[in-house]
Amino acid sequence: MTGTRVPRHARGGHRAVADPLRDRRWLARIALALAALAAVVPVAAAGSRSLWLLLLTAATCAVVLAAGFWSLQQRGPRRWLAVAVALGAPAALVVLLVAEGLLWVVVVAVGLLAAAAAAAGAALRPHRAAWELPVVPAAAPQRPFLVMNPRSGGGKVDRFSLRQRAEALGAEVALLDRPHTDVQQLARDALARGADLLGVAGGDGTQALVAQVAAEHDVPFLVISAGTRNHFALDLGLDRDDPSRCLAALRDGVEARIDLGEINGRPFVNNTSFGAYAEIVDDPAYRDDKRGTTLRTLPDLLGGRRGARLVGEADGLVLDGPQALLVSNDPYEDGDLTAMGRRARLDRGTLGVIAVHVASAREAVGLLRGASRRGVVRTQAREVVVRSDAPTVPVGIDGESVHLTTPIRCTIRPGALRVRLPRERPGIRPPRGRLQWGPLWELATTRAPEPPAPGA
Repeated sequence: MTGTRVPRHARGGHRAVADPLRDRRWLARIALALAALAAVVPVAAAGSRSLWLLLLTAATCAVVLAAGFWSLQQRGPRRWLAVAVALGAPAALVVLLVAEGLLWVVVVAVGLLAAAAAAAGAALRPHRAAWELPVVPAAAPQRPFLVMNPRSGGGKVDRFSLRQRAEALGAEVALLDRPHTDVQQLARDALARGADLLGVAGGDGTQALVAQVAAEHDVPFLVISAGTRNHFALDLGLDRDDPSRCLAALRDGVEARIDLGEINGRPFVNNTSFGAYAEIVDDPAYRDDKRGTTLRTLPDLLGGRRGARLVGEADGLVLDGPQALLVSNDPYEDGDLTAMGRRARLDRGTLGVIAVHVASAREAVGLLRGASRRGVVRTQAREVVVRSDAPTVPVGIDGESVHLTTPIRCTIRPGALRVRLPRERPGIRPPRGRLQWGPLWELATTRAPEPPAPGA
């Protein structure tokens, strides 16, 4: 009689099998326990002074936020006065707490709350299927064509020998060594010669232009993270530190279908921005003095003395007069601060929309308790139309400043782009769940189902 060897990890029946729900349930319980402990510590340590401690800390946070916002609205001595208040308020609070012997109470309570938020985020994290990009096996291309910008990313093409490595793998490489080269025409000419894959080693703006050609002809597109920030590569889970690892997709790759954004017919892979940020980037002095230009122009932008008035419409939702409007190719995550600027999925078939309107220090403080009348609006839409009282407005498209005629129409092409990825890649960081006490309590108090009886 022959037997079947049982893998070690499978021995012991159902008890050896990982239970993600059980782990999430315990994380939720730990989060609630830590939050409760954070509330108990001040009461136990400060007694009758705990309410005073809470109110003083909350007031200090409000003062810092209001003064920080005021500093952005002012120039000269008023700005420095606001900065002094923003820095002085927490310093004064620390001195007072030290004098009262309560500083350790605040430090411990804040630490407990931070740990509670981390545990809650892990407990409420979406299921893997909600953030992992589906991929399928892909045959190696026979005639890949790559566009490389040797100036992008501080010279990453030369530093990582990307041209030589790509050519060794059978790719045809075109260097953008002359200004104002029509990269889309280069891509179309390559397809006419029989290219069966298009790729770019460069910034996200160049990535988008060639991606549009790849989408039009339904050929795979390869992203090589040779730009400066490589936001597109980040959201695809590619290695941003070593762009040469992206070339592995030419011999051992997988393929995914992702979305492609368009603004007045022009493609974007990350986002388009309107309002304050677009106005700042459009300033000729921005390239040489980013911080100085920003501080100089913000008072007029926030005070409505500069820049066109915008009105956005996202699938019927009217966004009246936002100071800044961001439309992204798929929504950005909002689980926690560290998730801002990241998209867990690029195949959701919808635009992400973030509109900001904070016109006063009072509204800025109101954001702490959700009381600002407009504040920050997040939504999703298949189409966003932006109108203005000006015939043209500056727009940031994947970080590049252009001027477009209004009205401006942003749309999304679901699944338009076949993107080729290396099989071995870092991947994206799993997003944390959005902190919501109701679902957290429900998860923590849900009883685990009984395990099945042996032989059932």
